[in-house]
Amino acid sequence: MSDFILPDIGEGIVECELVKWLVSEGDLIEEDQPVAEVMTDKALVEIPAPYKGRVTRLYWKEGDTAKVHAPLFELVDESGEGSDQNPAESSGEQAETSDKNKKPEPEARQAEANRHSQPAAEPAAASAASPDGQRTPASPAVRRLVRENELTLGNIQGSGKDGRVLKADVLAHMEQSASGGSSASESLPGNRHTQSQDVRIEPIKGMQAVMAKRMVTSASTIPHFNFSEDIDVTELLSLRQQLKPDAEARGSRLTLMPFIMKAIALAVREYPVLNSQLNEDVTEIHYQPGCNIGMAVDSKIGLLVPNVKNVGQLTLLEIADEVTRLTEAAREGKVSQADLKGGTITISNIGALGGTYASPIINAPEVAIVALGRTQKLPRFDANGQVVERSIMTISWAGDHRIIDGGTIARFNNLWKGYLESPQSMLLHLG
Repeated sequence: MSDFILPDIGEGIVECELVKWLVSEGDLIEEDQPVAEVMTDKALVEIPAPYKGRVTRLYWKEGDTAKVHAPLFELVDESGEGSDQNPAESSGEQAETSDKNKKPEPEARQAEANRHSQPAAEPAAASAASPDGQRTPASPAVRRLVRENELTLGNIQGSGKDGRVLKADVLAHMEQSASGGSSASESLPGNRHTQSQDVRIEPIKGMQAVMAKRMVTSASTIPHFNFSEDIDVTELLSLRQQLKPDAEARGSRLTLMPFIMKAIALAVREYPVLNSQLNEDVTEIHYQPGCNIGMAVDSKIGLLVPNVKNVGQLTLLEIADEVTRLTEAAREGKVSQADLKGGTITISNIGALGGTYASPIINAPEVAIVALGRTQKLPRFDANGQVVERSIMTISWAGDHRIIDGGTIARFNNLWKGYLESPQSMLLHLG
């Protein structure tokens, strides 16, 4: 019998949310079988079993915040003694603990996890002790909510089993404190004019927390230069329609994205500053050797930006396959860390949700990002002055104005636009 210790699952990650258990206590599992899904600040990660055995205890509940280097679950080797016994019996708990002083199971699980992880002491404002000196039972998520709001856990009346403090108890305590206490008449169910409504509070965590920090940093430290344009993609749509059957015959899904990425990679050859990065003290420009184009994907765990590596060296079909693979993985929240790192320029396809123009925020340390608006059928004048129907896509660039001026981004955009409006011209630069 041994505890499975939650390992390091990313750079600088010290905790993660246990999203879903894929097994139950008592289950017999195989080596490398997924046991749990945990969400870090970057992605959803599956935790596999280290060896074949029986799960005898789950130390955390779904929604709890589990600590790295703390026990995640208890696993008994299939060949070990007691693998078919009840978890409590095999661990000897019933023989060692009397009914009088035995801890409630949720509290015992938390105490066991804390014993292994040895986290830093909580601040006094989030003390877990009640006024009579007894430890107040609560889940890690509740303790974190108490700590973030600088409350004292022992002062909150718990409504759960054995006085366990629930999230609803914390929110009710906060509301009562904010209002200074309410009179009996104010809390009467029929008094709809004075009865206050509960405020739903959710901690910002995971990808949402990462995005919040990055956007604040980018918006406050990078001077953005915005540039918008209309692009006639009529010919591009026609070319895609011609190539689509051949692409599908080999199992590739050909959208406009591979063409857009390829055109960016070609334009970057002439204007490499859009594919560069600045050092921290803004004294050097680092021109990146490959054009790794990121694409913002609205996943179930928040915004993810995986990137296609070395777009300039790939064919359209290779780019299409990578776009499909990364999009599917990102939407499930299971994109790998390698696919999230190393981006040099980003595309945000806001048009897929119906937007026309946007003011995208640069994904630091990159220096440029483009937002694609939706494609519309609009009237335009042809070479003979006749009104014709054309497919127009609106785009919005944002560049780091510390190294990219208006003229540079306009000339870069004109070159990129030329490739998209006359897609056959890209053939002259492939290879």
